[in-house]
Amino acid sequence: MKDQTDVLDRGPFFHGTKAELNIGDLLEPLHLSNYQDKKSNYIYFTATLEAAKWGAELARSTAKERIYIVEPLGEFENDPNVTDKRFPGNPTRSYRSKSPLKIVAELGCWERHSDEVINHMLASLKKLSDEGKNVIYD
Repeated sequence: MKDQTDVLDRGPFFHGTKAELNIGDLLEPLHLSNYQDKKSNYIYFTATLEAAKWGAELARSTAKERIYIVEPLGEFENDPNVTDKRFPGNPTRSYRSKSPLKIVAELGCWERHSDEVINHMLASLKKLSDEGKNVIYD
């Protein structure tokens, strides 16, 4: 049994996406990534609404942006793609797991970033991709 000091974060936890899912559904690894043309070995989630908004807004799809409240069903770790690589520590409270996440609710209302801010982020990510620097360590 884990000691209370071993818990990385108590949540609540969010998963931003454009996939239409239902309460009780499980999000699992080894599905096509929302951001790259490959299967992901992990399922990613966050404890901040800001990071979840970016997850929903940047997902590759024309479907509606959604944020789900999720419950990790197993162990998880800091997401190394943002922890220390882009932001010292883990200020975005971003995590990944090889265990499923259970959808417990959908956030019905949230304020998205402006189209201008989203387009700026997409342009920045494209530049990184063009330079071979937009790598997700999975």
